[in-house]
Amino acid sequence: MRILLISLLILSFFITACSNKNAIRDIDYDLEFEKGKTALAKKKFIKAQSHFNTVVIGASHTELGDDALFFLGEAHFYAKKEELLAIAEYDRLIRRMPFSTYVERARYRICEAYVRMSPKYYRDQTYSEKALEKLQEYIDDYPNSDNRIQAQEDILVLREKLSKKAYNSGLLYMKMEEYSAAMIGFKKVVESYYDTDFVELAHMKTIACHIYKNEFEEAREYYDLKRNHIEKIKMDDLVDAWFVQKRVLDRLELE
Repeated sequence: MRILLISLLILSFFITACSNKNAIRDIDYDLEFEKGKTALAKKKFIKAQSHFNTVVIGASHTELGDDALFFLGEAHFYAKKEELLAIAEYDRLIRRMPFSTYVERARYRICEAYVRMSPKYYRDQTYSEKALEKLQEYIDDYPNSDNRIQAQEDILVLREKLSKKAYNSGLLYMKMEEYSAAMIGFKKVVESYYDTDFVELAHMKTIACHIYKNEFEEAREYYDLKRNHIEKIKMDDLVDAWFVQKRVLDRLELE
């Protein structure tokens, strides 16, 4: 009886497997792909994902393989808050099919997804840093791309955001009277984000930190080296007054 039951189970397994195999073979993948594109155009993203995923699973070895993977990424990219899923599909395309004509587009989409996920400056900037990395790699690999100008603009915006983050971190440490830690934040602005709007202010605050620490000699040496930056923002008269009065004062006190 046991042998009979085992035999029936094995037979049932093979029948089911063959049935599933035949079902997969019966799918019209070209039609599935077109249905996916239609659903995507109508912003029915979940339905589009289902159609494209069917093609990816059953026809990745065909000419539709890279098309389906790219558009599966698109269906996630345009859906709300599915950027990470989109990145995963684009990356799968790049790794599996490095010679696909969709690779460049997929790589730029990854850049766009990370840029979109970049948060306000006061939040964790992991995605901003990742976006910078991917954008720079894209520009290096595709210097003649039509997306180059936009990529460069995105880089500037991201660098400004990261610079503001570092600068405000320095300000926070100053409020806590942790002046050495504050200067680390300002140094990061100067060294890493030298082309942003916070560089001159970072130089000025570094001088202030030295004065707060009663390091007047270091403050004077730094000021002598960076005076042109302070003059650029028309704060040299204020900083000159700091050295005269041996303390940091604001513009209202000077006036």
